[in-house]
Amino acid sequence: MKTGTADRIKVWDPLVRLFHWTLVISFTVAYVTGEEGDLVHFYSGYVIAGLLLFRLVWGFIGSRHARFADFVRSPREVIEYTRSLFSGHPRRYLGHNPAGGVMVILLLLSLSGTVVTGLMLDPAFDSVVLEGSVSNRVLLGDDDEERGEGYEEEDDEREGGMEGPGGEGNEVVEEWHEVLANLTLLLVILHIAGVVVSSRLHRENLVRAMITGYKPRDPEA
Repeated sequence: MKTGTADRIKVWDPLVRLFHWTLVISFTVAYVTGEEGDLVHFYSGYVIAGLLLFRLVWGFIGSRHARFADFVRSPREVIEYTRSLFSGHPRRYLGHNPAGGVMVILLLLSLSGTVVTGLMLDPAFDSVVLEGSVSNRVLLGDDDEERGEGYEEEDDEREGGMEGPGGEGNEVVEEWHEVLANLTLLLVILHIAGVVVSSRLHRENLVRAMITGYKPRDPEA
């Protein structure tokens, strides 16, 4: 596989880039549609769940800079790198720098919490996993018409919002879902700020690198 040219080097593989930008779009859609809690919100949440599962696996078996081992650093290394930012001459990393690695982990954790609480609010997920109603219909041999009515009821509950069948018990989950979603948004803003700062200090376009997959071998050249 081609890893670069004389003046640039391949850093991000296609799957990492696809994951990144699909996650950007999915989270934006999910956050914007959060108040309505409609089908688009739920489906975008499921897309995010799938993306997180992929990233977990890819973090162990993926390309070099996609692996957690490449960017999960010790607290001491993170502190030293953060201090070097204020000097204006931080050490350059081809993959995620120590501060960026911390942000990646925080985002993955925050998104995971948001997804889990979101699933707990989804009537369809509640019936399938927690109550097993859909599975029971199939195992007991209920006719297609009854199963269809069940699915329609779940869709109606989804369209009606994020209250779900749990009633008041779901209010706490919904509050946590909103808190985690807002925390994720805050982390995204900090991440964007970090990308801007790092791009300026290292004199390289990190956004373009996540689009093309390439970084310059020598940003100073």
